[in-house]
Amino acid sequence: MSASQSRRRQRGISFIGLLFVAIVLACVGVVVAQVIPTLIEYQAITKAANKAKEGTTVPEVRAIFDRAQAIDDFQSISGKDLDVKKVGDKVVVSFAYQREIHLFGPAFLTLKYEGQSR
Repeated sequence: MSASQSRRRQRGISFIGLLFVAIVLACVGVVVAQVIPTLIEYQAITKAANKAKEGTTVPEVRAIFDRAQAIDDFQSISGKDLDVKKVGDKVVVSFAYQREIHLFGPAFLTLKYEGQSR
């Protein structure tokens, strides 16, 4: 078997290719590591909104939400940012906010979150 025939059968990734894949995976990992806390915060905000719907007046709903905010320690939204409506005999608490994650230079990743109580 000659050297040219054995090279044709070799398959795989070169060192440069491996390095490129590693760099891409590292960048994706850094972004995911920054996004996960915002998802956890969104879950805490949704939980606080579900707790706040137990209030009967708008100020009471906002006060319940602010107490839950102090306990769960999230900063993206407060009681004054809530949209409180009454649908039938149920109180519905809605919210919307956005978070920006700085990637590099002038590049940002903007995440828009919205939700409402169940």
